[in-house]
Amino acid sequence: MFARIFRPSKTAMQSGKSKTSHWVLEFEAKSARRIDPLMGWTSSDETAPGQVRLSFENKADAVAYAQHHKIPHQVIEQQDGSPVIKAYSDNFAFHRRKPWTH
Repeated sequence: MFARIFRPSKTAMQSGKSKTSHWVLEFEAKSARRIDPLMGWTSSDETAPGQVRLSFENKADAVAYAQHHKIPHQVIEQQDGSPVIKAYSDNFAFHRRKPWTH
């Protein structure tokens, strides 16, 4: 069973960065999900990939857990984007590419 260790990205619903400081160990699925012909639900033979998600305070703890339990893992580093500094007055600036109109 292969695991991924990563920091989750911020939610697209809000601008805050809550829950992005911890590290997550998540298992990869061995087989693809399949659709149940009777009910149309998706199902799988294993519970670990979809239901087991472990959180850690830092990357070292997550890697140590995977090594202690002999779980093959991959650490995915998150690339932090540089902040774009904007001002409200830029909406009305003379040097805009497109003129501002209603």
